[in-house]
Amino acid sequence: MDFQESKDISICKVPKEWKVERLGNDKVCEITMGQSPSSLTYNAAGDGLPFLQGNKEFGPIHPSPTVFCNKPIRIAEKNDVLISVRAPVGKLNISQTRVCIGRGLALIRCNPNKVSHLFLFYYLKSKAQELENISAGSTFKAIRKDDIERLLVPLPPIGEQRKIAEILSTVDQAIQKIIEAIEKTQRLKKGLMQELLTKGIGHKEFKKTDSGMIPKTWELKKLEEISVDFVSGGTPSTSKDEYWNGDISWMTSAFITEREVKTGQRFITNEGLKKSATKIVPKNNLLVATRVGIGKAAVNRIDIAISQDLTGIIIDNNKAIPDFIYWHIVNSGKRLKSMAQGSTIKGILREDLRKISIPLPPLPEQQKIAEILSSVDKRIETLRKRKERLEKVKKGLMEDLLTGKKRVKLED
Repeated sequence: MDFQESKDISICKVPKEWKVERLGNDKVCEITMGQSPSSLTYNAAGDGLPFLQGNKEFGPIHPSPTVFCNKPIRIAEKNDVLISVRAPVGKLNISQTRVCIGRGLALIRCNPNKVSHLFLFYYLKSKAQELENISAGSTFKAIRKDDIERLLVPLPPIGEQRKIAEILSTVDQAIQKIIEAIEKTQRLKKGLMQELLTKGIGHKEFKKTDSGMIPKTWELKKLEEISVDFVSGGTPSTSKDEYWNGDISWMTSAFITEREVKTGQRFITNEGLKKSATKIVPKNNLLVATRVGIGKAAVNRIDIAISQDLTGIIIDNNKAIPDFIYWHIVNSGKRLKSMAQGSTIKGILREDLRKISIPLPPLPEQQKIAEILSSVDKRIETLRKRKERLEKVKKGLMEDLLTGKKRVKLED
């Protein structure tokens, strides 16, 4: 494909055999703005048509209505492209069936002989920022009908449009399957945490404690009883260049996104370590967010200095395994948040953290429980990385196929 022979338009360079049309061309699309019926006509009993306003009901491709309307005013038909025209602006969806649309939405009905609704959906999806840019209003952003009508859309021959849409929707289906697998595995993890952290593995006899029923062979221990030390943190002055870009790993609570910390968020110098409140937590211990992001936790696989938002817990390895305690802390997230004090920046008092009760199995069982939960967590992480890879593939395909940089081959 020789792009020097393509026509240069405001949206992109496209192959010369592609057409460029405005959405307002009535031979291409029909645009209808939504209108909200009286709230008295809304119901959750399935009476009338599903009602969409364009907020929480919007999924990745198809909406999931939760409310019905028995006196619809504006109706979208199956395969109409739906666009959110009020905050949030520019969200895209495709109607799966007849639905009533409120004033937060507009429908774009494609002439099927000229425009594939799926192709248009993906093209507009690739122009999310441009849609945001054309919205008007200072406090409440909105897109008007004539703004949508003026939008230019490159249109390959209809067969090519359908093939492009088929490729992109196939990738989307694969992404959706991964999302469903992640959600299923997360539910499994949640159930296993509740089961293993309170009932253990294969126990038949239980005893009553202040934290509820636990296996008879377990002990109820305070966190301070299984810890050697609690390490506070700090931040070296950011105005002192000599404190930064050294070789000592340092992090804040915002850096906790996974179960393990294997690298620093930033790096400080020995001078920064000496001249600030930060301290180093030796590797294979526990980091807990006790200020910003309360309840987040991680096991540090490296020696690392911490900010004032974190507390390092040095675990007594003769009594507990850090990975097991990690799972207990994560499972106690709501409880930790309820312990927070303060008006502007809430935090957990060190003394309250020390007194947290933990049902503690013998070390071999701690290890088994930690391994089971960690294996499920690794499965979730593997799925997330697979999803990220597919999303990158999709982004690349959209950039190439929707502009004609790469052409699809049509079957004879």
